[in-house]
Formats: sequence, structure tokens, C-alpha cells
Amino acid sequence: MVLASIFVAAVLIMTPSEAGPSNPRVAVEQGELVGRRDGTVVSFKGVPYAAPPVGPLRWRRPHPAASWRGPRDAGQVGAICIQPPSGGDPGVGPLPMSEDCLTLNVWTPADRAGPRPVMVWIHGGGFNNGSGTAALYDGTNLARRGVVVVTINYRLGRLGFFDHPALAAEREQGEPAANYGMMDIVAALKWVRDNAAAFGGDAGNVTVFGESAGGAAVTRLMISPEARGLFHRAVVQSGLGRDSGVPLDAPSAIGGPSLRDRGAAFARTVGATTAEALRALPAEALLNPAPNFYGGDNLVVDGQLVTEDVEAAFAAGREAPVPLIIGTNSAEFWWIRPQEISPYGAIDDALTSQERVDLYAAYGGEDGYRAHVVSDLAFNEPARHLARLHARNGHPTYLYRFDVVPDSNPEPSGGATHASERPYVFDNLHTVGRPMGERDDRAARAMADYWTRFATRGDPNGEGLPIWPGFGAERDRLLEFTNDGPVAKAIPFADRLDLIEAYYARVR
Repeated sequence: MVLASIFVAAVLIMTPSEAGPSNPRVAVEQGELVGRRDGTVVSFKGVPYAAPPVGPLRWRRPHPAASWRGPRDAGQVGAICIQPPSGGDPGVGPLPMSEDCLTLNVWTPADRAGPRPVMVWIHGGGFNNGSGTAALYDGTNLARRGVVVVTINYRLGRLGFFDHPALAAEREQGEPAANYGMMDIVAALKWVRDNAAAFGGDAGNVTVFGESAGGAAVTRLMISPEARGLFHRAVVQSGLGRDSGVPLDAPSAIGGPSLRDRGAAFARTVGATTAEALRALPAEALLNPAPNFYGGDNLVVDGQLVTEDVEAAFAAGREAPVPLIIGTNSAEFWWIRPQEISPYGAIDDALTSQERVDLYAAYGGEDGYRAHVVSDLAFNEPARHLARLHARNGHPTYLYRFDVVPDSNPEPSGGATHASERPYVFDNLHTVGRPMGERDDRAARAMADYWTRFATRGDPNGEGLPIWPGFGAERDRLLEFTNDGPVAKAIPFADRLDLIEAYYARVR
């Protein structure tokens, strides 16, 4: 499958004849692209922003994409990065799958009158799954609002977040390591900086936005020296906030081996002890067992691109001084219980007896605690905490809570589950595979309008929508997206979050 997809990519370069002379064309640094037009929007898909990270470039920082001669057909998305089966997530995208996957997709208004704001989407999936090629993330409906939309692929799993003593031994002094997926994201942002003008985009007005692991990537971009200046607004959707990364050669702050030791332990299971043997492994051999995201293998403090944990950087005022939207969904991980044996189930293990009693009371009993505390510990309180820190540091901050639940929702979640806001942000409700009503259409229009207005000028407010209060100006107030429309209000269940904040203050 991998070799086949590489061959297909080569054919697209060599035979762009399917792209007729009337199709839109742009010249980027590597060569000419031939896109497609859909009404008032044109798109350019499967565009390489870095060299294929294959062979000797596996587990290396991204290298520049090669140039090409003649027009290149940009009418089809590229291969998704190597990953396990999706389990039905609509954010994964179509096969084929390949290590040759470092491509991006661009949607822009057809009139190309610029410069226009640029929005760069970073997909979620625990840094193990997902792509920028999914129909869910089609940028057409956002581009119709006057922005340039870019979606990207980046290396996942052990191909994107991995180290091993043999790989460390062959690296040159100062060569970045292990955080290859994050390096890809930075490389894509540099490509956007260098080529945005070709699509009518403003390289001086770039918004990074992402969900789940993509939101965690955004917060890491906000604290990364390598990413400073590559973006000017940020949106974090369900992106954690108090998570601890794993250093290359030291135990993590919450315990457990270093990333290098984890890599060595995995390599022993597949009988690979040298860098040559590791690079000779079929990519699919790196998928099982799947690396862990939260508190595990995929959140890396590499010392160069990411030098510290997100919360510590925000607390010290070292994050990027850019306007920020940050928020969560009302029933994020409703299916995960705190008694489960998992990294998420372990985050309440350090509670004292009195803290547990107080939390049970705040949740109305043990059942309420078990239903909601993981979501609050992992998402809701950390989002409030980062919003408070960012606003305290003097930067425009907007907090939200997403609580839109369609009538056709088959899940007994009691709210909006993790990732359910994505089709609303992109105004792509037609991709979810079930009937959606007029109230959902209204919610999608509102959310997409807020997001694109924020990208335009760093403030989501504008004519025709309820006022979204700035978090610094009106402390602890947010905008809640409800079935009846957006509502500005005090943060719901603040008493629960206060107890969790006190817990984190004690254990950290």
C-alpha cells in the first residue's frame, strides 16, 4: 500500500494533463500548481510542503520539498500518513496511506483579491490518527467567508514522535529530535509564510486552529521558539492544557520512562536494535501496540522545539502574545470513568480523601462525579486555567463552551461529546452522516462566522451575532454555543472547577 501510494503521487507530478487549461493556476516556490474551481472558491490539493520522510529521512527533521518542472495537478488530496484503522472517525480521510504524506490543501476565494487572512487547521486524533484530507475539513465554506484555508498532514504515532539510543547516536550536535510531527507542523507554517501571497493570503495574518491533539499542537506552537512569528492568532478546541510532556532522556514529570527508553523498549519487541534496522522496518510494524497520547509517548518535551510544559510556560508569560480562542465541549469524555486503568483514569488518583468527598458533593454524588470528572480534569478546568493566564498576561482571550446536540445524536452523552464541534466550525454538517436540523445550520453558521471574524482581526465579534465577552474584560465569562444559539454567561459548574484547580495547585 505504501509503495503504491508513492507511485501514484509520482504519476500525478508527471501527468498533469487531466488539469485542463481553464483550471486555476498558481506559482509557488517549487513550481506551478493546477487547481480546481467550485463556484466562488478555488482549491489546490495534495501540495508537498516537505520532502517525503522515507528511507534515510525517516526520523529526521523535515527537508524542503523538491521543485518540479511544468504544471503539477493539484486536483486530488495526497495520501494520509501511516496510522491504525480509524474506527469510523470522519476526521481521518480516504486511503491510500503512505509515509510520503507531507502535503497540504488550500482553499481560497476565486477572485484572489488580497491580502486575506489565512487559517491553518491542525487535525486531532491523539497524534496517532487523522489527516487534513477528510471531507469534514474541506475549507470551501470557510473560504466563502473571505479567508484562505490550509489543512495539513503531519507524521503520526512512532513515525512522528519517537526516539531510540541508536537514533540519538547518529544525530549531529544540535539536530532536533523525536518531535517530528511537531516539526512537520512548523515546516508547513513556514511554507505558508513563504507562499501565502500566491493564493491571495496575508502571511502577516495567520491563524492556527486545531482540535484535541491539534489543539494541544496549537498550545505547543504558542510556547515554541521555533514557531514564534509564524502565526498571529490561535484557536484551541479541546486541547488539554495541564498535560505533562515526556523528555527525551529523563523521566516525565508524572513518572514513567524517558521517550528514548520507551523507544528502546518498543524496538526490542520487533527485534530492531540499530538505526539501520529501525529504518528498514515496514511502517505498519510501528503501529502495534499503539503509542499513548495523554501522559505517554506522543507529547514530547524535546528541548528544542518544545522546551517545557504548556502550563508552566503560560504561567511564566512565555507564550506567544497573540489573541486566543480556547474552549471545550460540554460532555467531552463522557464515556471514560475515573476508575478505569488508563492515563485518563489515573488523573484523579492523587486526590486526598477530603478532596474526593468535596468533589462528590460538588457533582451531586458519586455517579455525577464518575460521569463528568475526567472531562473537567482533562479539558474544562485546564481551558479555564490557560484562559486566565493568557488574559492575565495582557493578551486578548475568548473562552467558549460548546453544548449543541442534534436531535439525531445517538449517544447518551448528556451533552456535546469530544470532537462534535468540528463540522460546525467548518460549516460542513453534511459530512457527519446523519440528519441535521435548522438549529444545527444556525449553530454552524454562527460558529464559522465567529472563527473567521477572529481570523480577520483577532476579535470574533461582529454585526449580527451575540457579543462574545473578552475573558480579561469580563472575568470568568464565556460564550456558550447552545441549541437555542450562542449565549454569554458565567462559566458553568465553576464550583467543580475551583476544587479541581485547588487539587492541581497542591499536586503540582
